Amino acid sequence: MTSKDLTLGAAPPDLATVRDLMHGLIDLIAANMPRIQETRYDITIKPDGSPVTASDVFLEHLIRDHLAARIPGVTFAGEETFEAGTTPLESDGYYAILDPIDGTENFCSGLKEWGVSFTLWHGGKHLGSLLLMPELGEHLMTGDSIVPVQSRIRGFSSSMHPEILSGMESTQESRLMGCAVYNLYNVVRGAFARFTNPRGAYSWDLLPGLMLAMEHNCEIEVEGKPYAGEFLEPGKKYRVDIRHRYDLHPGQGSVD
Repeated sequence: MTSKDLTLGAAPPDLATVRDLMHGLIDLIAANMPRIQETRYDITIKPDGSPVTASDVFLEHLIRDHLAARIPGVTFAGEETFEAGTTPLESDGYYAILDPIDGTENFCSGLKEWGVSFTLWHGGKHLGSLLLMPELGEHLMTGDSIVPVQSRIRGFSSSMHPEILSGMESTQESRLMGCAVYNLYNVVRGAFARFTNPRGAYSWDLLPGLMLAMEHNCEIEVEGKPYAGEFLEPGKKYRVDIRHRYDLHPGQGSVD
């Protein structure tokens, strides 16, 4: 069975089938990169002051339709089309959450550090998650093995907050990259020793990366409490702090 003819049934599939579905998403996005690039600078400013491009909307609709054709009855929550109160987590059935272009400010400014964030659940249980950075040619999905990197860098979200300023003052090396997918990918693989978002981000920004961080033994706090893989409702913001667990390299020092 190929990703083109893959259809999930009513019962939860095995990991191999979910990975096939996510590889199909990677192929779909790659095939549509010319169209995505074409409207990269077609920008609208949302009421909250953040940008959205025609590419965000195009990609969300593309992936939503792709999933709907392959997952009967899937509940879909995408950043660009989500409406509060319309997509509750059901006790059974499939639930997909998507951020089609995370780091839109980077994307519409011509930077390559942007990504696609996707997670799939069934009956309230996690099936698989994907972080994809198309222009960097990198991705991480559930079931992948990684060779950990050892770093002393602490990453922060780019939405300014007093805790970020104080954290940067006390940390030897810090980075603000403006893309949750990029930040989460790098703390999971150890290129960041720690990633902190004290202001909060939405479920579609965070949940896929949190599930991958759990899989690779990171220490995670959500809203100041240990995180154990709970579903995070779309439309709400969550503060997160993630520490990579692998041994620090010599001279790394504290990342507090």
